Amino acid sequence: MPADRLVHLVDPAQWRAALASGALRPPSLESAGFVHLSTPDQVHLPAGLLYPGRRDMVLLVVDPARLTDPLRWEPGDPDDPAGMLFPHLYGPLPVTAVVAVVPYRPPTPFRLPAAGDALGRALALSVSVPVRRAAEVGDVPGGVAVLDARYPHSREDNRLLLTEPVDADTVERTTAEVSAAALLPHRSAALRWPGADAVGRELAGRGWQVEALQVMALQLKAPQLKALQANVRPAAPSGDGNRAEVVAQEEVHPLWDRSWRALLAGSGSDLDAVVGQLLAREHRNDRVVAVTDLAVREEGRVVAAAQLRIDGATAAVDSVLTDTAARGRGYGDALLAGAVDLAAEAGCDLVVLEAAADDWPREWYARRGFEVVGTVFEVVRPA
Repeated sequence: MPADRLVHLVDPAQWRAALASGALRPPSLESAGFVHLSTPDQVHLPAGLLYPGRRDMVLLVVDPARLTDPLRWEPGDPDDPAGMLFPHLYGPLPVTAVVAVVPYRPPTPFRLPAAGDALGRALALSVSVPVRRAAEVGDVPGGVAVLDARYPHSREDNRLLLTEPVDADTVERTTAEVSAAALLPHRSAALRWPGADAVGRELAGRGWQVEALQVMALQLKAPQLKALQANVRPAAPSGDGNRAEVVAQEEVHPLWDRSWRALLAGSGSDLDAVVGQLLAREHRNDRVVAVTDLAVREEGRVVAAAQLRIDGATAAVDSVLTDTAARGRGYGDALLAGAVDLAAEAGCDLVVLEAAADDWPREWYARRGFEVVGTVFEVVRPA
């Protein structure tokens, strides 16, 4: 029974533990000798049997070609339809065989990207992470609303994540309802379906702040890695001789603090409150994906940083930042190369990121081998 993708339903905390160990070993591996997998059309059966009523689970999208232990099609539960066979993996499920992690919220339909679908995998990661870390998740037309009352000034934690097409009227109405109910200072939505540009343009015409983001991807295969290495300039020696290094996230906080204060200066915001919330939220990413923070120092002070997030075989580069006075010294190259190396060492075959469509970094990433695979939109306005 050939299938180009299989799924495994799991609690998000169990998946995070698997990211740390390198493989998922559910209780069935010891009790029955195998990991229960399903086809996308079958997964509702084990979900109803094992996790009735739960909507906080995630689907691991498994590429069968990446499995090394035997995969056998065998009968499942006696109450399953007659003649139905399920794929059973006779060994642990390696995290590198998981090409995407998708929230499972029945009866809402889900989309499962294939291994070769770079845009689909990037979109799945960009939606799945905020859903998994959210304090509250609610259904809205076209997707979900994620909320966290601890960080009302964080738009990333209080917004709509829309993965199915809706019109501009629906975006306006739903953001107004959600913001009013949650007492938010803003209305915000991420338009994460292909072809959302028409809605973005219409909202811009209605006075919304609209940012187009290019989704960029680097396939971690030998030719692309060689091209990246050829285009990366070695970082100039820093004041204390350090280059890009892995650091505890707290060491990056002063750099983030300076950057956010400079960005928000003149906005009328309470900078202490806003920046405090933005810093306080960051640790939660590592609760749902494997996070590594990299930094470059000058005379012991962090002046450049980036974050790598690994979710199975897909990695994302985020928060690439260099102090204004330290630019032009190759620190961004060192950080990017370090992040890609770590992703490759972890067994990832795809690294993704988002870059503003109207700003120079997108061209910088393109010169280093990243290709544009799609465009998404962030829309925001005061409540």
